[in-house]
Amino acid sequence: MDFRRQRQQMVEYQLKARGIRDERVLDAMMRVPREHFVPPEQRAAAYADRPLPIGSGQTISQPYMVAAMLQALGCRPEDRALEVGAGSGYQAALLAELCAEVYAVEIIEALAEQARSRLAELGYDNVHVVVGDGTQGLPEYAPFDRIIVAAGAPEVPRPLIEQLADGGRLVIPVGSRLAQRLVIVDRDDGDLLRRQDMPCVFVPLFGRHGWSPEA
Repeated sequence: MDFRRQRQQMVEYQLKARGIRDERVLDAMMRVPREHFVPPEQRAAAYADRPLPIGSGQTISQPYMVAAMLQALGCRPEDRALEVGAGSGYQAALLAELCAEVYAVEIIEALAEQARSRLAELGYDNVHVVVGDGTQGLPEYAPFDRIIVAAGAPEVPRPLIEQLADGGRLVIPVGSRLAQRLVIVDRDDGDLLRRQDMPCVFVPLFGRHGWSPEA
């Protein structure tokens, strides 16, 4: 299959046509081979306009949603980023194109191992995949200039706010287990500025400061 052509069509018709204007995000989505981050049986649908299953009850998000969140995040080349919910590693690869250094946390060990392997094969040596509870962040590597969460939370986890650098930004879906809105939190001279963005639907964020699997 001509995956490069499919990437071009994704960028033109799914992203630009819907208002994604950040050229760095568009360029990154054109460079990262999404087909490497889906299971073999899903490769034909790698650039479809929808989320896809990646195993363990998790999904790789719709391309437009990934791009919209990255555009809201506003990454700079010098930034250190934290990703919560690495999944298959696709968004971590995009962050690696946009930032200087990326820490990606995944609570499911099998997915983390797969993501680590894919990222290494593709030469992303500025990404560190960690197995753990992403709702607690990674205090040993904080602070982070940019934090992005790829699962829906009942509220913004306090540890993530505490690990956000001054001048930093956090983007996270917040709401019920069935529907959320993107929430953007900026830290400016110690003050926290919070605003809501677009509606969205993500898998639940599990962990100490997220949802309980038994809930």
